[in-house]
Amino acid sequence: MSQRTKELVARFTGFNNEFIAFVDNCSDEDWRKVCSGEGWTVGVVAHHVAAGHFGAIDFVRMIVAGEAIPEITMEAIDQMNAQHAKEHTNCTREEVLALLRKNGSAFAGYLEGLSEADLGRTGYFAAIGGDVSAQQLIEMVILQSGGEHLDSMKAVTWT
Repeated sequence: MSQRTKELVARFTGFNNEFIAFVDNCSDEDWRKVCSGEGWTVGVVAHHVAAGHFGAIDFVRMIVAGEAIPEITMEAIDQMNAQHAKEHTNCTREEVLALLRKNGSAFAGYLEGLSEADLGRTGYFAAIGGDVSAQQLIEMVILQSGGEHLDSMKAVTWT
């Protein structure tokens, strides 16, 4: 495994562990608080990251394989997110923890197998209107956007 891959795996694993710890330590009251940025409860935001953001592995696999990423716009993503929020309004901490552990382990395992060349492969991603490398997609969707969601959840529960 290259140094670059090791660093990305470590960053992802650290993020996932922090997310798990946060969810694990949420009280029932905190779980139901509404995050101002998303307009969803802490529980729904946590489920969104565990299922939706970690689902980005499929797009990374497409980039690495040289396949075209489906033409998904930000508007379509927003609609999918709204539908996901409705469907998972009553999700539990246990459900989200199971997703974080399962999907996090799968994502980390996949990342460990990526080479320098794999991380640098690019594909067109309509949602951002340009090409993105496999590593950039991981950093944008998981580490940056997922981290923003975690910050949003912390902000509402630490007040």
